[in-house]
Amino acid sequence: MKRALVTGGSGDIGSAICGSLSRAGHHVIVHAGRNLEKAEALVSQMIAEGASAEAIAFDVTDAEASRLAIEALIEQGPIQILVNNAGIHDDAPMAGMSQEQWGRVIDVSLNGFFNVTQPLLLPMMRTRWGRVIAISSISGQMGNRGQANYAAAKAGLHGAIKSLSQELASRGVTANVVAPGIIEGEMTQGLFSKEQVRQRVPANRTGRPEEVASLVRFLASEEAGYISSQVIGINGGMA
Repeated sequence: MKRALVTGGSGDIGSAICGSLSRAGHHVIVHAGRNLEKAEALVSQMIAEGASAEAIAFDVTDAEASRLAIEALIEQGPIQILVNNAGIHDDAPMAGMSQEQWGRVIDVSLNGFFNVTQPLLLPMMRTRWGRVIAISSISGQMGNRGQANYAAAKAGLHGAIKSLSQELASRGVTANVVAPGIIEGEMTQGLFSKEQVRQRVPANRTGRPEEVASLVRFLASEEAGYISSQVIGINGGMA
């Protein structure tokens, strides 16, 4: 049984990923930023369904807090699957965007990625098997009006993962990006009408968190061992 850490694991996409990885037989560590109760509720549900899981809370933007939390996890054994799913958006046209809006989004998605990933790498590499998966967005590939901060953060993940994949490949560790389009859930609720979805998405529908989770589960599997350095869109044909 491999141990998997999913940051932002209690949200719509995160909880679907946690469930999918647990059904694949992994021990899942569900991370929350502040809402530990929500992560614990998900863990209770997963355990009731026969899964192995635990919850943890720390602020991914706090490098020291992240390091201490991860060191405590590693004491129980290496984490071989990491899904960097934590992220926020705070939209505004760049001409009217505040420094705080820019910095906070970059801090969670990009600095948070480093703070969580870096301490896990050497223990993972020593096992000669690992999967690092970053959840990005189609905004990081195409840009989006009002999301210069979010698109910059996600595009930064693409470069980081492509570099990381080259550093890890000889140790049996892959690194990939999953870039969803418009996915059902709290982050997109009310943002797009059915007509807007039809206009923007060739598949004429929004995606489901479970569809993103299925892709993540595959990338975390033995079968995906030769796939690395990829940015894989899951967007109904938008790009």
